[in-house]
Amino acid sequence: MSKLKYFIPVIAFVALALVLWRGLYLDPKELPSMLIDKPLPEFAMTTVEDSEISNADLPDSMFLLNVWGSYCLPCLVEHPTLMRLAEEGEIPVVGVNYKDRKELALDWLDTNGNPFEFSIYDDLGRLGIDLGVYGAPETYLVDGNGVIRYRHVAVLDEQVWQEVFEPAIAELNAESAP
Repeated sequence: MSKLKYFIPVIAFVALALVLWRGLYLDPKELPSMLIDKPLPEFAMTTVEDSEISNADLPDSMFLLNVWGSYCLPCLVEHPTLMRLAEEGEIPVVGVNYKDRKELALDWLDTNGNPFEFSIYDDLGRLGIDLGVYGAPETYLVDGNGVIRYRHVAVLDEQVWQEVFEPAIAELNAESAP
C-alpha cells in the first residue's frame, strides 16, 4: 500500500494530460447552448421604457432575441443590420438590454435608432443567466412556439445574416410547412 502512494501523482498527471490533449481538438469558436430546441426561459420583467413584460408578450411568429448593451461596441457594428431587418419587416426583433443602466440604454436607442419591438431591461443579468449569455452581443432565433432554435455569439452583420440566419429561417419554415 505504501508503494501505491507513489503512483497516485503519475496517474493524476496522465489523467490531466488526457483531458488537456482532448481540448486541443475542440473548436474555440463553438459555444454550445443547452437551450437549443428548448423553450425560452420564463420571465416577468420590465422594458427599458418601464412597461411590464413577460413571455406572453413575445411575438407569436419566429423572431430574433438580441442581447445588447450601450457599453457594447460590437452591438453598434451589428445595429445597422438590425435596423434594416426592422425597417423591412423581415423578422421581429426583441432586445435584451443586458447589465446596463436604463438611462444609457435609452440614450443609445435615441441616438442610434430602435430596431426592437421592445427591449427587456435585464440590469441584474437574471434572464441572461437563464439564457446562458456569455456577453453582448448574442442573438437567438426563436420559433413561433417560443423554442430557441439557433444561437449566434458575435456580431450579426449582413454576411452572417445571409450565410447563417437566412438558411436557418428557411429550414424552419420548411419544417413547419404542411
